Amino acid sequence: MPKAILTISSRNYGAWALRGWLMAKLAKLDFTEHVIPPDDPAMKAEILLLASSMLVPSLEHQGLKVWDTLAIGEYLHEIKPKAGLLPAEIGARAHCRAICGEMHSGFSSLRSALPMNIKAHFPKYKVWSRAQGDIARILEIWKECLATYGGPYLFGAHPCMADAMYAPVVTRFLTYDVALDPVCAAYCKTIMALPAMKEWVAAAQLEPEEIDELEAEF
Repeated sequence: MPKAILTISSRNYGAWALRGWLMAKLAKLDFTEHVIPPDDPAMKAEILLLASSMLVPSLEHQGLKVWDTLAIGEYLHEIKPKAGLLPAEIGARAHCRAICGEMHSGFSSLRSALPMNIKAHFPKYKVWSRAQGDIARILEIWKECLATYGGPYLFGAHPCMADAMYAPVVTRFLTYDVALDPVCAAYCKTIMALPAMKEWVAAAQLEPEEIDELEAEF
């Protein structure tokens, strides 16, 4: 049987690509990657949040094509239920879906003000007030989940769909030197220590491409 194919974009800038890729890794799906160069016009529009819809990442598997990161996560949960992408208990599972949906559709100020850029680091970066509100809400979500389910991941002992959805935020907080309390700082270290995250970051560091609009401090 042919491997699944996951289409992704830039590892350095592609927040949605990271989410889908990390879900596939956590599900232990056997897949190959098709990488669209970040200077491709359509891909550049998605990364700069100018596209009408997000079509990357997309997953081709057993004759099906699934796009949109949440849809990919739900599909992976159906074909790999033992991987634990969603919690087993119904209440936790509903909670997980809710915060994944909030990440999927919200936090536009954070996305605009702090675009993902793994290779960059801006010490003492000035975060504007509307983005600060998004940051406060994300930290509230993290602390509630870690306190409720015991950590070290958002829903307990193993990483799940929620951790994949918030992983690009972790990289943003590191890039822009966002001040974190000890609990949230520890969570960020836990996510960055995942073998899959180390693999992604190492590949991002090797990317030669740059997108000028995302290289400026603003």
